[in-house]
Parts: sequence; C-alpha cells; structure tokens
Amino acid sequence: MTQDIAISIDREEAMDAFARRDRRYDGRFVVGVTTTGIYCRPSCPARRPKPENMVLLPDIAAARELGLRACKRCLPDDTMRDGNAVRSAIAAIRAAQAPVPMADLAALTGYSPDHLQRIFRRSTGMSPAEFGRALRLEHARAAMDAQDSVTEAIFKAGYEAPSRFYAEANGRLGMSPSAWVRGGAGVTIRWAVVDTYLGPMLVAATDKGVCRLSFAEGREDLQARFPHAELLEGGFEFTQLLARVVAEVEAPGSDPDIPLDVKGTAFQERIWAELRRIPVGETRSYADLAAAVGRPAAVRAAGGANGANNVAVLIPCHRVIRADGSIGGYAYGLDIKRALLEKERDGRDDTDRP
Repeated sequence: MTQDIAISIDREEAMDAFARRDRRYDGRFVVGVTTTGIYCRPSCPARRPKPENMVLLPDIAAARELGLRACKRCLPDDTMRDGNAVRSAIAAIRAAQAPVPMADLAALTGYSPDHLQRIFRRSTGMSPAEFGRALRLEHARAAMDAQDSVTEAIFKAGYEAPSRFYAEANGRLGMSPSAWVRGGAGVTIRWAVVDTYLGPMLVAATDKGVCRLSFAEGREDLQARFPHAELLEGGFEFTQLLARVVAEVEAPGSDPDIPLDVKGTAFQERIWAELRRIPVGETRSYADLAAAVGRPAAVRAAGGANGANNVAVLIPCHRVIRADGSIGGYAYGLDIKRALLEKERDGRDDTDRP
C-alpha cells in the first residue's frame, strides 16, 4: 500500500468526508486508488474502494507524481481549475478600488460569465458582485473604527459617493456607521437579565434586533461594549422580543427568525450565517466552517470569527467542536456549552421517536 502524503486535515476526518461524499472538502485533498491508478475528489460518486487500496494526497500534483490519472467520473482536475479561477477572481476584486465588471472577470479566468458566476457562488456563497459589495463594506467598517470622519471612511473604502455606501449598507449595518464610530452614540439599547436553566442571561437589543446575548453579564458589561449608547431596561416591545429569545434558548430551533443586529467583517458574517445553518443537535468542526464558506485554509480565522460572536445561542457557536470530537472551548465556560449541546441532542432524540 502506498503511504499517505501529509494533508492539511486529520486522516480520520478526511476518510469520513470521503465516505460521506462531502463536497465541502473538494480541493482540500484528493484520494488515490492504487488498484485502478486513478485519483478522485472527496465527493466522487463512484463506489468507494477498500481502505487498504486508498492513499490520501494533498493535491493533484502529488497524485500525478505517483503516476495516477484523473477519475473520469468526478473530474478532479476541473475542480482544481475552478478553484484557481475563483481565487483569481477574488484577487482581482480585492485589488480593485471599484466594482469589477463580470465580463472582465470572465476574460481573466477564461470562463464564460455564467459559468464563473455559478462556481463563484458555489465556492463563496456569494456572486462576484455581492462579494465586492461585502468587501467594500468591510473596508468601510475598518476605516470607521480607525477614524472619526464617516465621509472620509466611505471614500477610503472605494465608494464614489456616500449615497452609494448607504444604499449598499441598508439592512446590513444595524447601527448607523456614525454610531459605530462613536461607540453607539445616538442608539437606544434596551436590555434585561433573566434567569434560565443556564444561569443569568443578558439580552440586549436595538430597534433592529438582538445585539447582545451573553451569560453572567450585566449592565456594566453592556455599557463597556456600547459606551455611548443610551441603555434602557425593559420596555413593552423589548419584552415581547425577550420572550421569544428565552423560548428559543429553552427550546432550540423553535424560533429561528429572531431579528439580530450584529456587526462583523464580511468573513465573520459568512461564518455566522453558516453557524445558523447547522441543524439543532448537530455539530461541526472549525475546518468544516472554513470549507463551507469557501476558505478551507482559514481554519484559524474561522475560529476567530466564532469567538467574535456577540449573540450566543441565537448564532450557535456552541455547535462547533474540535476535529477530534472533543468539546473545545467556549466563552461562557464548558458547563454551559455541554448543557446546550445535551439539551439539543435530547430534543432531537425526542423528535425522532415515533
């Protein structure tokens, strides 16, 4: 049997992904089959070979060095070409100071505009245009955090006019850009601390949605996060939202549409969106998250985005564990993380019973 060549993930995780035909791992490694002399991508639809006839390889180049040829069913070379095309398009979008026409990206990669659009969305979860808008918003946010002038930050991020920035930011920013710069100035945040089976839980919300959910925190902690916001305890409409939040914590998955008002970079927001797609009672690894957003090498960054989550439970960062199956860390302690996971597993088991 030919020996594996080092890949970026654990062998057991890779073997499991190959057994599941998991498309999220395509491009992260290839599988060589010594009896047939071919190499496949993890999602190959063909019948699985015996483990003793398999070799895990980091990429196509390593497979070719062993004299293996591409599988004609899963076409792993096409996957590699698609990945290179997406990376080239991303690099061009990042380098530009303005929107890049789809025709220019297609000419750069040698793909038709329609095909590039499809593989770009499949890889990143966004179209090239959406990726560019998210990137400009990310640059604007970073500039706002670094300087006092919102207008200067908007132009620095590559917008031709402030009106264009506000049009793209509508519905995504939550607090206004100027409020971010001034630590929540001009924003009213309503809050409460309630008792739950997990202990005291802080819930805070703007008029757009929940901006903070945490445990063992109070007004002083909230004030430190939003030092210039007006903090008001309770309120009729907030109480209604609070009841929904408590119900969701007590019965995970019962109300997935609770509005949120959270701030993050484009990458963080993609990770948070992926966290919300994890079914109740299931878990993912940091590598799974990175692969799901089209950045398989960004495992550490995925962990950072997970840790930057301001809205525990509603953005379920507790559903992320280590690749070896161990529970990993949690901002509010492992006891709370275990309790959340056990409650979700118990709820799923009850649902599955006849």
